[in-house]
Parts: sequence; C-alpha cells; structure tokens
Amino acid sequence: MDYDYSRHKQNKYLVDLNRIDLNLLVSLDVLLAERNVTHAARRLSLSQPALSAQLRQLRELFRDPLLLPAARGMTPTARALELQGPLREMLATLSSLVAERQPFDPGTASDTFRIATTDSIQAVVCVPLIARLRSLAPGVRVALLPVAEARLAEQMGSGEVDLALVTPQAMPPSLKSRALYDETFLCLLRQGHPAAAQPLTLDTFCDLDHVLTSPAGGGFSGVVDEVLARLGRRRRVVVSINSFLLAQELVGESDLVCTVPSRLARRWSDKLNVMAPPCEVDAFSIHMGWHPRAHSDPAQRWLRDQVAEAAVGIAGRSAS
Repeated sequence: MDYDYSRHKQNKYLVDLNRIDLNLLVSLDVLLAERNVTHAARRLSLSQPALSAQLRQLRELFRDPLLLPAARGMTPTARALELQGPLREMLATLSSLVAERQPFDPGTASDTFRIATTDSIQAVVCVPLIARLRSLAPGVRVALLPVAEARLAEQMGSGEVDLALVTPQAMPPSLKSRALYDETFLCLLRQGHPAAAQPLTLDTFCDLDHVLTSPAGGGFSGVVDEVLARLGRRRRVVVSINSFLLAQELVGESDLVCTVPSRLARRWSDKLNVMAPPCEVDAFSIHMGWHPRAHSDPAQRWLRDQVAEAAVGIAGRSAS
C-alpha cells in the first residue's frame, strides 16, 4: 500500500499549529512595533508581568531570544526582524477575514478608526467628518495621527493606521487610493495690515516678512520659494513652524504674512485678511489611501465613504 505523504505532511502542519496561541502572536506583533515591554503591555491592556511571561513563551516557541535588552527598550534579533513583516500581514489577513463575515451597522458599531494626516487636513476634512460620525455612528472612536512618511506603508500594513489623507507624493505605492479634492494657496495677513489695503503685488509680497510651515520642522524654504526663484525673486522667511494652525495666531498678532492651503485660509476669513498670492503657486491634490487588505472590509469601506462625503461637502462650500 502506497504511503500518503501529503496527508502526513498536512497532519504535521496542523499539529504544529496546535502549539500556537494566536494571542501570543498578537503580543509579538506589538512587542516588535514598540520594542518596549511597558509600552507594549499598555497597548495590549496587559500587566507587564503577564506580557513578560508571554515573551518567554514566544522565545520557547521560536527557539530564539527575539528581543534583547538594550540601553533604551529592546533590540529585535535577526530572526525577529524576519518574522515582523509576515506576522503583520498574517494577523491583518485574519482580522480582515473575520470582519468580512460580519455586517457593519454604524448605529451599533464600536470600532476605533485611526487616520493619519496633517493638521491642515484635520481641520478641513476631519472636523466635518467627525461631526458625521457622531451623528451616524455615535459608538465609534476616531484617532487622528500625524503622518510619519517613512513608516506609513508599514503602519498601514500592520493595521496601526486605517486611512491616510495625504498628497499623492506622500502616498506609498503599495496602497490603494482615490482623489478627494484639489487645493490651492492663499495668503493671510492680520486685519488692518497696511499691505492688505490693495491686492498684493510681487514687490510688496517679497518685501514682507514671512511665516513658513515646515511639516518636518525647521525648514525655511518651500513651494512658494521655488516659484519665486523661477521668477528671479526671493522672499524673507523669518519664522518656521511645523503646524499650519499656529499660523493664525502668529499672523493675527504681527505684520507677518503666511501662505497656506486655501480651504484652511477661508476658515479664518472672519479674523484675518485672506488674499491671493501675487504669483501662481502650483495646486496640489489630497488623496485618501488604504491598504489593499482593507478594501472589502465593511467597516473600512463605510469609513472611506464618510471621508469622501465630507470631502465633497468642503469642496462644495469652497466653490460657493
């Protein structure tokens, strides 16, 4: 009688799986992300001794130390780094499989949605979005996170971030995406500013002191400077900030001028002078991105629909 090797191989595989507690793998994923037992325990809602015990089990399971003590936190071993990517994909796939079998009811949902975007997009899109969610799905929670471009693909793959609202240039190619709206720029000056009495000329614009928003922090040159350089002109940037929202306070209390996205500028038109720049600054687009794994997830699909509706609303108000 022939021996059924494939059946033996399959049974051995299942026996190996019986040794694995899925909760251990979830803990390992968080440990590898945090590289700190205390921080990981907090994310997992576990005590530190309980997570340390799980780490001992994981070391036995994989026959590897996985995480080694370091001066600050822990350092993953080579084996742990090999595991990190496949482990995140596997857990994300399992989560998606379960979610696809459950209908999404906004009225009773208690999901937590995590959205990575800039502060200007938070103000423009996420404010009306959260108003929609509070009305349609009062039980859900929303976390607005800063954009970490270097880690965005990894965060989306692991499920640490559900949606990214960024420019196409900042969108990782591994994500699915759709355009939300196009954006231009406007200038802000305080009420009563001498330069606000008439349309800004290029000479006046270049003579003023400027605030520049540098999301990464510390920059004194941006897209406006590139446009001016092509015209053979320069402006004087005297303050660099990493938040668009601080621009309102700075401009309102000084003779500084700041060039910001138009939809954000119009939100402050009752407090500040909003004026067209004297040179044509290239428009840009804001896109919504998500991991392919979440494409058919009912809750994620519903969230994307709400973001799109919020974006349509702001586009309509901008055009009116």
